[in-house]
Amino acid sequence: MAAPGGDVRPHYAALAARLKTLSSQELAERQRTLERFFLLQGITFTVYGAESSTERIIPTDLLPRIIPAREWATIEAGLTQRLRALNMFLADIYSDQQILMDGVVPRELVLCAPSYRREMLNLYVPHQAYANVCGSDLIRQPDGAFAVLEDNLRVPSGVSYMLANREASKRVFPGTFRGAGVRPIDRYPDLLLSTLKSMAADWRPNPQVVVLTPGVYNSAYFEHAYLARLMGAPLVEGRDLVVHDNMVYMRTTTGLRRIDVIYRRVDDDFIDPLTFRRDSGLGAAGLFNAYRAGNVVICNAPGTGVADDKAVYAYVPEIIRYYLAEEPILPNIETFLCREPAQLSHVLANLDKLVVKAVGASGGYGMLVGPHSTRAERESFAEALRADPANYIAQPTIQLSTAPCLIDSSIEPRHVDLRPFILSGEKITVTPGALTRVALRRGSLVVNSSQGGGSKDTWVLAEGREVRA
Repeated sequence: MAAPGGDVRPHYAALAARLKTLSSQELAERQRTLERFFLLQGITFTVYGAESSTERIIPTDLLPRIIPAREWATIEAGLTQRLRALNMFLADIYSDQQILMDGVVPRELVLCAPSYRREMLNLYVPHQAYANVCGSDLIRQPDGAFAVLEDNLRVPSGVSYMLANREASKRVFPGTFRGAGVRPIDRYPDLLLSTLKSMAADWRPNPQVVVLTPGVYNSAYFEHAYLARLMGAPLVEGRDLVVHDNMVYMRTTTGLRRIDVIYRRVDDDFIDPLTFRRDSGLGAAGLFNAYRAGNVVICNAPGTGVADDKAVYAYVPEIIRYYLAEEPILPNIETFLCREPAQLSHVLANLDKLVVKAVGASGGYGMLVGPHSTRAERESFAEALRADPANYIAQPTIQLSTAPCLIDSSIEPRHVDLRPFILSGEKITVTPGALTRVALRRGSLVVNSSQGGGSKDTWVLAEGREVRA
């Protein structure tokens, strides 16, 4: 909110002025209003391994994060460029593999990745849109510019919290919001539905879309149900689906109804027990054969996870240059590949200074934050690195930027990152808003909801509009 000299940044001026008129008791009451909204809406998230109740109201901060139009224009262009290149990369590695033959990305890095699906080889994907929903995580660097921390192309979550945060924000700061010139995000469900329908529009005039969920015990089940309701699409589980003659149907009270597009929130391994994990009860037997026959579209496509593998991430700038002949608009964070002996030695010698991540993990699991780790944790990770170096990457410990948060009735800085959502089908669309994730514990750098982090609304200002008091 404040520049290094202490002056309030122009785009935060109205919010700062409004906060000065509110006492700590009034701020606390507005926080309680926000929490009651989330409680009544049933907006929850599961924290696995928690000693208390696993299902909780997601922690949400009262104060919005504000991004001016010029900064958002760079983010929008950079994310569009990045997803175009990653979709082209996926289309290539599942067909001609030209980028591997040219040595731009190591062949074994891709073909040996756990998320690479040989079953996807030479399958037709409409518009070459493998990743239909992408949630890239961005951070602000010390110079103020944004950089990509990681890409999420498998089953990215959090968009429901972005939408719910906006509704809550309108209630707690109505006057400031109305005068701010904030770009709307309420069209996201319609844009998602049109993106999904565009994937089957070539052969069906009005495709039937469903949302496939693992069920009520999944950590993001609220989001699955929320998006299905907003899109007007049926929410189904694997047991609701029937595959006959390579056609997919869902059971209804009036009989079987054909499905054309499945927005799946189930990991690759569990989609089809005949093709992937045989012990899966979350998908439907024969679903992948129907997909292979071109009678149903699965969004995101199976096998997209290889493009957000944390080792492949290090090559994304080269992937952009290779396919688009452009320089990356949004840079990467410096990354050390432990599969390289020299880089492994550097990582082992600097475990107390680096963040180490398992290449196939997500949600904040399987990582070591060096400066916040114990000697025992570092020794344990060192053993894992030596045993399987190809499974790990390392990055410098990033001092995430901070945003003002209401903590115990007072305003304090907390570390944040930014997750915008990009849709890709017939065209690529970047939603003019994002989920700002917050590390609510003082000094913490872990913002993942599954690890106890929280979120806040993100206001993207319209071009030519300044926030007025």
